[in-house]
Amino acid sequence: MTRTWDEFAASVFDRIPPALLLLLLLVAAGVIGSLWYWFPRWVPRRWPRIRLPRLRKRPKRQRRAKKAKKEKKAPEVVPAVPEPAFEPSVVLPDGMLLADRLAAEGRFAEAIRQRLRDVVGDLTVAGVINPLPGATAAEVAADAAGQRPALSQPLGDATELFSQVWYADRPAQRVQDEHMRTLTGEVRTRMTDGGTR
Repeated sequence: MTRTWDEFAASVFDRIPPALLLLLLLVAAGVIGSLWYWFPRWVPRRWPRIRLPRLRKRPKRQRRAKKAKKEKKAPEVVPAVPEPAFEPSVVLPDGMLLADRLAAEGRFAEAIRQRLRDVVGDLTVAGVINPLPGATAAEVAADAAGQRPALSQPLGDATELFSQVWYADRPAQRVQDEHMRTLTGEVRTRMTDGGTR
């Protein structure tokens, strides 16, 4: 193999000088590199399409049946939205309110927070407020009082109690939780009365 290669190389160098051969190899490498780099630009964008005959045609009956199935598709039925019930929004599977469960476990601060969340959820469902993400409890209370002035006093007191427990780090006891339950109940009562008080 090497002898054959040596003889081939010697015959090439006898006919073409080494400097010219090197120049030809560099030009060939440049052309190949250029074609490789700009390959998509010199290839035609669209190749002629070759249409092959279909081997099997679907019988007309099957085509008609598929069209009939598409036409018979029933329109989607949108369920009716029930009237919003002014109840705490988080009810556990056993029927117990989450806030009551937290209070029963002695987690009064979390129960107070949950009672305020529930009443804000009720106000949102009722369309009284539309709280923005990140709104504070005071901002929600001010917005609700602007829409329904009768909610101002109980919702303001509930917000104040929540702020004392969560932001002022005052210890929460059963008394505070019972007071929050009373305040949120009054908010719901005034909300169902239409805010006439």
